[in-house]
Amino acid sequence: MREASSDGQGSRDHDSWGRLKRLERAAMPAAASGWRVAGKGGFLPYGNGRSYGDSCHNDAGVLLDTRNGGAPRILAFDAETGRLTAEAGVLFSEITRHVGPHGWFLPVTPGTQFVTLGGAIANDIHGKNHHRRGTFGRWVEAIELERSDRGVLALSPTENADLFVATISGMGLTGLIRRATIRLMKVPSLSIVETTTRFGGLSDYFALAEEADARHEYAVAWIDSLAGGRSLGRGHLICGDHARDGDRSGEASGQLAGVPFTPPVSPLAGPFLKAFNEAYFRKAKAGTHSRTVPFAGFFYPLDRIGGWNRLYGPRGLHQHQSIVPFADAEAVVRALIECAKCHRHGSFLTVLKRFGDLKSPGLTSFPRPGYTLTLDFPHRGETTLKLLAELDRITIEAGGAVNPYKDARMSPETFAAGFANWRRLEAQRDPAMMSDFWRRTAMRLPAGEAGFFTDTDKSTVSRETSFTIHDVKAGAGA
Repeated sequence: MREASSDGQGSRDHDSWGRLKRLERAAMPAAASGWRVAGKGGFLPYGNGRSYGDSCHNDAGVLLDTRNGGAPRILAFDAETGRLTAEAGVLFSEITRHVGPHGWFLPVTPGTQFVTLGGAIANDIHGKNHHRRGTFGRWVEAIELERSDRGVLALSPTENADLFVATISGMGLTGLIRRATIRLMKVPSLSIVETTTRFGGLSDYFALAEEADARHEYAVAWIDSLAGGRSLGRGHLICGDHARDGDRSGEASGQLAGVPFTPPVSPLAGPFLKAFNEAYFRKAKAGTHSRTVPFAGFFYPLDRIGGWNRLYGPRGLHQHQSIVPFADAEAVVRALIECAKCHRHGSFLTVLKRFGDLKSPGLTSFPRPGYTLTLDFPHRGETTLKLLAELDRITIEAGGAVNPYKDARMSPETFAAGFANWRRLEAQRDPAMMSDFWRRTAMRLPAGEAGFFTDTDKSTVSRETSFTIHDVKAGAGA
């Protein structure tokens, strides 16, 4: 099996970054003609495969590769206003190199610079500054969309507005994004003044989080998910602001290392993971400390390790990202961490963030006011799936949602419980478009019969429970 290059150049195997269900997938350049005639299985736009689940897969049909068949272009950039128009396949790294020297930066960026513009819109991505800037979709001014049934359409908040909000967070199902115009954020430099505070337990984080958001552009916490007792949830609160004087080149430093092969068993578990978490926690000195760092190290640390996802082993990884409301958030997050420990699964990279109240424009956007916890696990088969189903249950019972573009196995009921507008997206779906995610969730729900893609198989959902949020709240002081 060919390995996809980390920056989207070179060979393309069209796997999601979770590396689940490795296949040689049917794909064609998005620029090619002929896709408007829906065949068996349909089509799905494909960016750079950095989604962790199957929202970027259509194994029964054909992928429309937006980075194959010609180098995607930045079409226009106004250095005075910060408006940029680019083709959907352009990477965030390419945008940063283009606009950084002029004092502009992406207003919202995820944990990798190797996502495409079209993918960022389709997933309405978020970053470390949701409390200040909201989701990426808030910065989109116009979209050029090609559909199988209506041809090429111009979308904006005032033109084809219903389709505009469906396309933002629509996971590629409303048609093929050809190009988009976005607003950028003016910054004094791309360098980041990073302020790190080490905290000793989960309650300490919650005491700090709101003030951190008020004081800083960026804020995120690393959590030691293996610590127990009063140290449960200990970690680092990492805040950032653009430095007044610093680098404006937009060039990210190169890779430090690469993972040349997939190990037969993931090393990201057991004693090694516990030792790593202990060492990483001690890496930050007690108290609060600041330093100026390159933007790539702050936003994209894992990009410097080529093929890092291979470390999760041949069965890939599952990432579970939940959002829960502010009310009882500490107890719910505690329950999620305890649940993983109870199932004897350790998360290598556990991240906790506070989302603000800036409303996302998309119909099925994941971010909403509350706290979001991200856990990732090597796939160990049925035991892992049972854990993930339990994490789903805790999240939904708390009034939260599970991130669809990080998912490869949630039940249709879990999806519907977290995304009340899914039927409105289904009504706007291009009849030629389908994804593996949509096929196994929305298309198995009542009123999901619209369109001609159906599947009668049922998802396996664990109904087992280990404990309730009430139990965790009662024992929080133990």
